[in-house]
Amino acid sequence: MQPANSATTVVVGMSGGVDSSVAAWLLREQGYKVIGLFMKNWEEKDENGVCTSTKDFEDVARVCERLDIPYYGVEFVKEYWERVFQDFLREYEAGHTPNPDILCNREIKFDVFFKRALEMGGDYLATGHYARTDGVRLLKSVDQNKDQTYFLNAVRPGVLARVMFPLGDLPKPEVRRIATAAGLATAAKKDSTGICFIGERNFGKFLSQYVQAKPGEIRSLAGEVLGRHEGVCYYTLWQRKGLKLGGSGEPYFVVAKDPVQNIVYAERGEHPAMYSPSLTADGVSWIAGESPLGPVGAEPRRLRAKVRYRQADQDCVARALPDGRVAVDFDQPQRAITPRQSLVLYDGDVCLGGGFIQ
Repeated sequence: MQPANSATTVVVGMSGGVDSSVAAWLLREQGYKVIGLFMKNWEEKDENGVCTSTKDFEDVARVCERLDIPYYGVEFVKEYWERVFQDFLREYEAGHTPNPDILCNREIKFDVFFKRALEMGGDYLATGHYARTDGVRLLKSVDQNKDQTYFLNAVRPGVLARVMFPLGDLPKPEVRRIATAAGLATAAKKDSTGICFIGERNFGKFLSQYVQAKPGEIRSLAGEVLGRHEGVCYYTLWQRKGLKLGGSGEPYFVVAKDPVQNIVYAERGEHPAMYSPSLTADGVSWIAGESPLGPVGAEPRRLRAKVRYRQADQDCVARALPDGRVAVDFDQPQRAITPRQSLVLYDGDVCLGGGFIQ
């Protein structure tokens, strides 16, 4: 974080949650000129007829008035639809299970929103992410349980020079304590979950509004018909719950999907199909702008990797492939590697970047 200076303006991306509220409080306490900026990216009301963005903006207003800082709202509904949500739908239609948070960070929060913050006169954009940066590198947060670098791996090179993460050195319980002590209206507010900017929904019902699903068969890999599915797009690789497959013995897991033939494949227990020693990834981006792996044919580099958010870092070697792709070989076979989820590579606490699993 830069030295506090009353002449330095920091625009804080405020969501109406406790994390961004405390980020704004910390920066104001450190002497920065702070402006709160709320972003609306989705117009639809939830299942209860409530527009959650309206309630969130009300919470932003209450916090900013408590801190005596100005606050504004901006809308990027069109940009979110075109640059995040349409890709989200295309991936589901292809039978994949995408993670919109990563694309949202790259295309919205740290692109159009970032640019708007600078246009408003901000010297920096700050957010409530649990991460750290020295202006060049992206570093894991002190609170390893809350670290969000996995979701920030695709942020474009150069952006971090104008970004602050005030919560990077704090554990989550301390953030809650600060919010309570400061009398912030969001101190006890539940952390947001669900789809980025859309929130918690009955996912099948929500997705059915945008993707045409066709019921079909659930089969074993040997071709035995085990039951029926409601649509390939509603099932995730390695999913266990909701398959409605009876019988005694170990539970069934989804081990493959064929959207062309409209078949979901399932097997009982820890089937070998659930494990893989390696992967390739495309759409790779690097925080530093240049690949840390060297040219194609260079000696593989020993790193650590995540193939999903809630996973301990895994030892591996990574090497460059043609067309900017990356190959990763793990020391131990990995369970539930899922196509089109994100591979994220680390060198110690430094997040190097990532790509989409092929």
